[in-house]
Amino acid sequence: MKVKNFAIVISSAFILLSGCESNSSNSMSSGLSVTGKVGEILVVCEQGIWDSPIQQVLDSNLTQWILPYLPDVATFQLTHKTPNHFTQGVKRYRNTLFLNIDPSHKGENGTIVKRKDVWAKDQLVIDVTGKDFNQLIETCKLGLGEVHKEFDEIEWRRLINQFSRNKNQRIRDEIKENFGCDMVLPSNAKIVTKRTNFYRIEFPPAARPLEFVGTGTQDAGDVFSGIMVYHYDYIDSSQFDLKRLLQDRDTMLKYNVPYEVEGMYMGTQYSDFVYPEGNKMWTGNGELTGFEMRGMFMFTGLPKHSTGGAFWAFHFVNKYTNKLVCVSGYVDAPPTTSWTHPLREVQAILKSIELVK
Repeated sequence: MKVKNFAIVISSAFILLSGCESNSSNSMSSGLSVTGKVGEILVVCEQGIWDSPIQQVLDSNLTQWILPYLPDVATFQLTHKTPNHFTQGVKRYRNTLFLNIDPSHKGENGTIVKRKDVWAKDQLVIDVTGKDFNQLIETCKLGLGEVHKEFDEIEWRRLINQFSRNKNQRIRDEIKENFGCDMVLPSNAKIVTKRTNFYRIEFPPAARPLEFVGTGTQDAGDVFSGIMVYHYDYIDSSQFDLKRLLQDRDTMLKYNVPYEVEGMYMGTQYSDFVYPEGNKMWTGNGELTGFEMRGMFMFTGLPKHSTGGAFWAFHFVNKYTNKLVCVSGYVDAPPTTSWTHPLREVQAILKSIELVK
């Protein structure tokens, strides 16, 4: 089988079916919501397929890491159901992947088909089909990278849709007036710091279950998160150098984000294991391009140990104000709980940003 020809088949399938809607009249008419966790993909296949080497192919392609965080943060976790179990239970999982062996399948290559809104609104279902096991596993090896992109995008788009329904127009109007941009926000978000060039917006603490290994018990762990919005004069493109952005970030945080202990403030962690990294990024509508930066923060300023967490920032130029704007989300959570959900919320906010005149 030729990789080049196969890639064309996979690409064509996604282009051809990208606009495909539900094949079930019940899902959209009843407005059923998706189930399952943010950052979870349900894999539906026979037990023999799941217990085969294909599981390693799934893990390596679909459980990619959001870097550079410590502990590691996976884009997705996989869970499994057999077709019989799936048919007899709830079918509204937000991200569902079917692995099918169909002896009647024609052609030299397997297929990957995308379906949306099948059993619930905003549900994404992807079917991978091969005529035998060898074709199925080859299809997964060559096509799951594209599948990951599809699941990844719909995950933050769902959160944008969810946040857009929240009634927090007052805060959004203040951000528009001061920074010339708009973005979605979680419900009950509140401004806790407001200066001419710096806002910090805090989200309601979220309790995530923490399981203590070996005890069989759970306790609630508070996840604190929010965003910071700040801007300064834009001079030229050299300001988008990673080291320059980090220097500007540290300066801004030193004077605007103090810790509860006097003399300490939020800073950037520069360990070799979690050194910040950056990439070019587009917002969800494709109209705004900028530079994203991810890394770890810690409270510094005194020679003592302090808490910290993860940050995910987006830098862009506001062409109407000639300011370089940064929207930086942060997550302060215990290392024993997953950071995927709160980081996905930050990602959705960054992807939702739009300029306003």
